[in-house]
Amino acid sequence: MPQTNRRQQVTTYRREIHHFEQSTYVEVPFEMPEQVEEVHVQFSVQSHGEAKPVIDLGIRDSHKVRGWSGGARSEFVIGLEKATPGYLPGELQAGDWAVLHNAYKVPAEGCEVTITITFYFHTARWLKGDLHTHSVNSDGSYTLEENAAIMEQLGCDFIAMTDHNAVSQNYSYPRNTPVVMIPGMEFTTNFGHSNFLGVLEPIDDFRVRNQEDVNLRIATARERGAKIVLNHPHCDYCPWEWDFNTDHDWWEVWNGPWTARNERALAWWQEQLASGRKLVATGGSDVHRPERYVKHAMPCTWVYAETKTVNGILQGIDKGHVAISYSPEGPFGQLTCGAYMTGDTVSNDVADNVVVTIEHIREGDQIKLISEHGVELTDVCSSTGAWELEVEQKGRAFYRVEVWRHFEEVDMTLMAMLTNPIYFQR
Repeated sequence: MPQTNRRQQVTTYRREIHHFEQSTYVEVPFEMPEQVEEVHVQFSVQSHGEAKPVIDLGIRDSHKVRGWSGGARSEFVIGLEKATPGYLPGELQAGDWAVLHNAYKVPAEGCEVTITITFYFHTARWLKGDLHTHSVNSDGSYTLEENAAIMEQLGCDFIAMTDHNAVSQNYSYPRNTPVVMIPGMEFTTNFGHSNFLGVLEPIDDFRVRNQEDVNLRIATARERGAKIVLNHPHCDYCPWEWDFNTDHDWWEVWNGPWTARNERALAWWQEQLASGRKLVATGGSDVHRPERYVKHAMPCTWVYAETKTVNGILQGIDKGHVAISYSPEGPFGQLTCGAYMTGDTVSNDVADNVVVTIEHIREGDQIKLISEHGVELTDVCSSTGAWELEVEQKGRAFYRVEVWRHFEEVDMTLMAMLTNPIYFQR
């Protein structure tokens, strides 16, 4: 899978604490650099005598105390959206910060604290997760904590818990997890479903009678900052029967296991692309409860994001920097052309070839290169590992890639991975 090492900087400070400083608060100043996404602070204390020192821990930024854990912890993390209990997440403004110590007990001979601070900087990277899940807040059986724990076990980075016409889950997400919790709601009507992503309360009332009501609800969600996805639009049981011209941002081309409904969504999406429309395709498991084939992050949506935050992930999707694989361990592919990547529109003064790279391919996988003219190339992989292709632009409007695999579990050849297009200015 794509690996992006986050750029980091490690700084160590040492501070002697003398016995006369007992019962006072000690600051160890440090400079917070620009563009920090997450800061890790660890400390240890070494006694200069036989008595054991007791030194408490906390931190301040340039304006206020951002956290205090007393003697309960020897390390903590503060990020843009998550932090160790006892500490406040939020913007990590560059400037004057300090690690705080309470010199509660100091031996007569004194002691020394060693503080190690690791700064993790904004680093654009591929993140993976699930954009369509449910919980006990609607008709699912998983608690929010169970959903988060499963995603963490899968090595995923984000989850949107999109309960039907409910927003209560957005106010009770588990905080102590590295998985980014994207606020969501599945706007569920009798004639189609749509995900509203990114805001706590996208609408006040889900009930609709007609297309005008649907338009008003979606307009409200958009005004409040939500991203709008048309869900399983060609489903056999709950398709989108409202107007397809309804305002929306993204198209759920892959919902749950690959079936005929996804084939129909894929065909419609391809028609839109061929007509010149740039429409971002997403995926989601739509998991509700333990089932044999419907599981978390199946499919798995990959997003190239500037930051591991709600906004960073949603902005990455909006740019079309998205690929979808059948699972977190499925094949992963991307397209590049010079400095441009999947989702971008290549300037007409760039003549570079398009490079297609796919990881975790298996022998027998079928790789399809697709443009507005349909399938332009099909290759059956003769080995397992990585696959690469370089192709000329040839005046095409876009290229995208699909990987099809034979799954022995169901004795069927199904979609294993697809990318959003890379477009060309014409």
